[in-house]
Amino acid sequence: MTRAGLIGCGLQGWRRAKAVKEHGDKLVIVADVDEGKAKALADEVRCEMTTNWEDVVARRDVDVVMVCTPNYLHAPMSMAAMKKGKHVICEKPLARSPKEVEQMISVAEETGMKLKCGFNLRHHPGVQQVRRWFDQGVIGEVDFIRIRYGTGGRPGYDKEWRANKEMSGGGQLMDQGVHAIDLSRWFLGEFSEAFGYISTKFWKNSQVEDNAFCLLRTEKDQIAVIHVSWTQWKNLFSLEIFGYEGYVMVEGLGGSYGTERVILGKSDFSKPFEEQVIEFRGEDVSWREEWKEFISAIEENREPLGNAYDGLEAVRLVYAIYGSAAQGCVVKLTERARRGKEGS
Repeated sequence: MTRAGLIGCGLQGWRRAKAVKEHGDKLVIVADVDEGKAKALADEVRCEMTTNWEDVVARRDVDVVMVCTPNYLHAPMSMAAMKKGKHVICEKPLARSPKEVEQMISVAEETGMKLKCGFNLRHHPGVQQVRRWFDQGVIGEVDFIRIRYGTGGRPGYDKEWRANKEMSGGGQLMDQGVHAIDLSRWFLGEFSEAFGYISTKFWKNSQVEDNAFCLLRTEKDQIAVIHVSWTQWKNLFSLEIFGYEGYVMVEGLGGSYGTERVILGKSDFSKPFEEQVIEFRGEDVSWREEWKEFISAIEENREPLGNAYDGLEAVRLVYAIYGSAAQGCVVKLTERARRGKEGS
């Protein structure tokens, strides 16, 4: 049984705490600067609580620390935990900048601890089904990927920590955009060029972008088209992958994003058009499946799916897109910082 500690008792913290319990592992202690939030979650999962995050990383009876805090705290908390001999799963983005992520990876390598980025979308049943079709070559060689991902925000969104650049490192591109970039890399591999536009037109008090429009290109001339938005108004997730023999899609993520379903279509000019559709109903299982995979990686001493190097590449691509938007030109991407280390 794995013993876990949790830092940050917001929505993501609740999701990860539930995943630990569902997998049959033990949540030892939770922490949050808001005592009420810490107590509420501790009472729910029947564990200890604290308002000091250092109490979590100092515990000898904790094997894995989950970091579910605002972005500016990810690096110091994760590094402190690894230096205390704890494996770490840290929410996305792994940190606010490539430099911070590289520091985290250096500590992981020095200590021998596993460091994983929270890329739960890889573990959604619809995305997993699409990956199986992809691996089986059902749609042939991929031509392009198109991802749309957005939310409607809420009153005062531009006054929250996500809209503070010092705390978040960026806006919607650093938020949901990191998921879209990670999925694009998971299916297409490394990108050689990046181009993007960012805008802040609605959340006027925000220091960061509320929309990002991005183009990424591989050396094989495969394209990823990404639009992420805080002004979607009705939450939306759409992943489309088009190959020369057909296409696969994921629409919805359950809950406010609508029923999660996958679609498979073939490019056959001689037959009537038809699609295969599978719907996934019920609660979101991606958090439990991600935790399960991470624990297996620790036990098998291998890199987890969506590991720290994947987290680094996602943040590097975010910075490349920011650079493109600022310069108004295509950004050529340099060789990967950590070639051959990805967990995919």
